[in-house]
Amino acid sequence: QVQLVESGGGLVQAGGDLRLSCTASGSIFNINAMGWYRQAPGKQRDFVASITSRGITNYADSVRGRFTISRDNAKNTVYLQMNSLKPEDTAVYYCWGWTNRDYWGRGTQVTVSS
Repeated sequence: QVQLVESGGGLVQAGGDLRLSCTASGSIFNINAMGWYRQAPGKQRDFVASITSRGITNYADSVRGRFTISRDNAKNTVYLQMNSLKPEDTAVYYCWGWTNRDYWGRGTQVTVSS
């Protein structure tokens, strides 16, 4: 089992920055990839970014160039640096981890005001 706990959400004005963190605990040695998804009100949960255990990253087109995902293996933590935030980035952001199944955090709210 893997437990994921997010932190770092909040309210920010358009153009501002936020950094999300997700710390994993439990059977972390089995984690092959971690990342972030987001879900806006009334919409489906969408992929944002991911990073493999080897450091290979992938981004949604809507955030590429503005968001950066990174991981600190010593701290079992993955980060999402979000720059130049837009109102359409407003959503609940969920941490995701994958071993031989998906694991999810409880989510953290990010609100970008115009």
